[in-house]
Amino acid sequence: MNADVLRIGNASGFYGDRFSAVREMLTGGPLDVLTGDYLAELTMLILGRDRLKDPNRGYAKTFLRQMEENLALAREKGVKIVANAGGLNPAGLADALRELAAKLGVDVSIAHVEGDDLIARAEELNLGKPLTANAYLGAWGIAECLKAGADVVVTGRVTDASVIVGPAAAHFGWARDDYDALAGAVAAGHVIECGTQATGGNYAFFTEHAIGVPGFPIAEIEADGSSVITKHPGTGGVVNVGTVTAQLLYEITGARYAGPDVTTRFDTLSLTEDGPDRVRIGGARGEAPPPTLKVCLNSLGGFRNETTFVLTGLDIEAKAALVRDQLEGALKKRPAEVKWTLARTEHPDADTEQRASALLHVAVKDADPKVAGRAFTGAAIELALASYPGFHVTGPPSDASPYGLYTASYVDAKEVPHVAVLPDGSRVDIAPASETLTLSEVDEPGLPERLPDGPVRRAPLGRVLGARSGDKGGNANLGVWVRSEEAWRWLAHRLTVHEFRLLLPETADLPVTRHLLPNLWAINFVVEGILGEGVASQARFDPQAKAFGEWLRSREIDIPEALL
Repeated sequence: MNADVLRIGNASGFYGDRFSAVREMLTGGPLDVLTGDYLAELTMLILGRDRLKDPNRGYAKTFLRQMEENLALAREKGVKIVANAGGLNPAGLADALRELAAKLGVDVSIAHVEGDDLIARAEELNLGKPLTANAYLGAWGIAECLKAGADVVVTGRVTDASVIVGPAAAHFGWARDDYDALAGAVAAGHVIECGTQATGGNYAFFTEHAIGVPGFPIAEIEADGSSVITKHPGTGGVVNVGTVTAQLLYEITGARYAGPDVTTRFDTLSLTEDGPDRVRIGGARGEAPPPTLKVCLNSLGGFRNETTFVLTGLDIEAKAALVRDQLEGALKKRPAEVKWTLARTEHPDADTEQRASALLHVAVKDADPKVAGRAFTGAAIELALASYPGFHVTGPPSDASPYGLYTASYVDAKEVPHVAVLPDGSRVDIAPASETLTLSEVDEPGLPERLPDGPVRRAPLGRVLGARSGDKGGNANLGVWVRSEEAWRWLAHRLTVHEFRLLLPETADLPVTRHLLPNLWAINFVVEGILGEGVASQARFDPQAKAFGEWLRSREIDIPEALL
């Protein structure tokens, strides 16, 4: 291991990511640590339902299969493995890994981190009666396991960046109050934890590069917390200031990015090209973490069902009104929620039937599976010969399926155990942060000098700006950035909250907050409530707001010709 640089690669951005990535990362070039993030908010609900069926489940089984193929290779290469694949049962996954290692004849030391699961104390902590309740732990339990000689560390719910910060803190011997170094590692971790989103995946300017199948990212972290983001040579995709900026903006709020170990000041970060497929992140500043930990709560919300009617040719609005009236009139008991959406995808005088058709989607929710299931399905199917001309559906409704509700809560960090279970079975309690700082917004930075007036041309915003969007519970985050100082001088004045609401009418009546990040030539918008009760509730056409930014980029606006 190079004492000056710790090479941390990531091989998973979600539960279901590219299975072969672990082997690709282990064989593609040198690494010191390989990490994996498996725990999206929705994943915790899925694992919670698994645990209801079998209390011995609750972890990411894919990770175990990946280790069956690659544990010996990682040991041979001296690469440590750190992953949050333990989900709701990190101890169970650690035991399963030991059994696997024995079967494979691989001599590895395995440790795990626990304490995040608060389900047994949910009522005591005023968290209600959820299906899952997991606090976001930090990096110090992981660091303790690695310092004790662990080759593999699995955790439950830790912050996504913690699987990167923990190895760096252990390697460089950082103290709990080395805030700037920790903040730098958080920034690096935030960039690589979503896997190929840092190497050209889901990238706004993808047409400028040969993306292919992107390689997974690597953070080369240095002793002061600064880092270089890169990938193995010869792998697909691209790493440049744009791809790193996009990922830095992903699912954040403002300038302060709070975590259990440090609050990272994203407004201090600087990005510079450091050679082909290499971007240096510098300038990170950190502050003491807040006194509370975020808790991810998932509950079973009820049952849902849906179908989509295809409306072809003339009289689209009248056809939609007819089937809507018929279906709602046929329901003996109206579901608690009935949501209709008409997508006017048809074209006049179309040369194919598909281009002549619009889509009318209906989704229902109810606490009673019969109301959302058989009653709704029967009413919809019975209309087949009795409704608008050309009646058909993209697929018939089926039985009702359960849906979940996500909420976030906060508890005093002192109320949450954080335990490193070392390879020898001994348990080390990790103390909460001794110094804390209540989270607050930074002062609004000043606007840059306005770009001088000149000729403008109406064009899509995406001609000049990139975007990356995502979800935090019921809120959508939409970050935009530009690639020149001139464009920044225009954007900071032009894309106000008022203009944002005009461009995206779905946000018109919702709270929208704008956060300026001048160092990155970027703005982040937070739209509260647009996703209802989170992705599992499927409250919106794009329930995780993944394409929210691309919608904004498609909207046309008067843009200075000098920028085009």
